[in-house]
Amino acid sequence: MIDTVLYRKMTVADIDGVLKIEEEAFSLPWTRDAFVQEMTTNLHAYYIVAENDQGQIIGFCGMWMIIDESHITNVAVAEQVKGQGIGEGLMREAIRVAREHEVVLMSLEVRVSNTIAQNLYRKLDFKNGGIRKGYYTDNQENALVMWVEFK
Repeated sequence: MIDTVLYRKMTVADIDGVLKIEEEAFSLPWTRDAFVQEMTTNLHAYYIVAENDQGQIIGFCGMWMIIDESHITNVAVAEQVKGQGIGEGLMREAIRVAREHEVVLMSLEVRVSNTIAQNLYRKLDFKNGGIRKGYYTDNQENALVMWVEFK
């Protein structure tokens, strides 16, 4: 069980820790170059890391904020700390940052089979918005589009 979790803005120095989680969590993980580009070139990108009290990256969440909308690009938590509220903490921090940037709508895609993530998003007031057929290229699984509007 983790005592303390720090949520903070991701930097280029965090990429190695993020890549470990990315490769563990996803069948088609993003590359180092993709994360470097997000950190250095994409002016719309904002990434958050979760760090334990030893300074180890244990989760991350990325989003793009364009004008008054935000899109969650990826969320992942280290396998050894799943079920401890880290994903929820990351999403709550992403929502806080988005609202601070005057975002009024946040959206994301989630695998139709990933009911654990869907339940978390619903807990955070996300609603179902539709299906993207064959969205995931590793197995052609459909994605459920979910969104939340901030008042």
